[in-house]
Amino acid sequence: MARVAVVTGGTRGIGAAISKGLKAAGYEVAAVYAGNEDAAKALKADAQCHTYKWDVSDPKACADGLAQVAADIGPVDILVNNAGITKDGMFHRMSFEQWQAVLRTNLDSMFCMTRPVIEGMRERGFGRIVNISSINGQKGQMGQANYSAAKSGVIGFTKALAQENASKGVTVNCICPGYIDTDMVAAVPEEALKKIIAAIPTGRLGKADEIADLVVFLASERAGFFTGAVHTINGGQYIANG
Repeated sequence: MARVAVVTGGTRGIGAAISKGLKAAGYEVAAVYAGNEDAAKALKADAQCHTYKWDVSDPKACADGLAQVAADIGPVDILVNNAGITKDGMFHRMSFEQWQAVLRTNLDSMFCMTRPVIEGMRERGFGRIVNISSINGQKGQMGQANYSAAKSGVIGFTKALAQENASKGVTVNCICPGYIDTDMVAAVPEEALKKIIAAIPTGRLGKADEIADLVVFLASERAGFFTGAVHTINGGQYIANG
């Protein structure tokens, strides 16, 4: 029986690539999305992934949604916490609403999504949790105090959770992508995008499939000794120790 993987933000961009990669590797995939119905329908038709709509910052919605996934396709063995939003602005002009919205979706979701599945993973003696942070959670970014704080929090959450669950066969890892060729990055003005690419030693944007390939490995049986790690995929733009 195929293991079940849940991917939040799983119908667009990096998340869609992860969902497709896991499906191709033989997993039953449940892609969770917030609101883009067209993207969800396209993923379902293209990759035969299951799709579910709920708010990953709402603990009850997550508990109910994950229970439905378990009822429909089986208990969750792999969780990829990928969902994220941005509400950029200089901190001295940032509203509490901008701050809170990003912290809720990008960081509170770590608790809301992981808490309902962690006990089952421990009981079954197997689990793979992959949290998607960001280069800006490692180095910070002007105009993104909220986003950088949340994504840095994801790294700390990963390291703590990894230590708590390693003895139970549950691994927890973090990936920090740099600038990836997605619709979000494509929306950046051309001149600004040129400056971004000029700062990347490899001379190009990353590809969503490159992130997905690492997720597929970390989700596998072979990755049992990988836990608590922070994996940077940024073309050499920022080299960190974790």
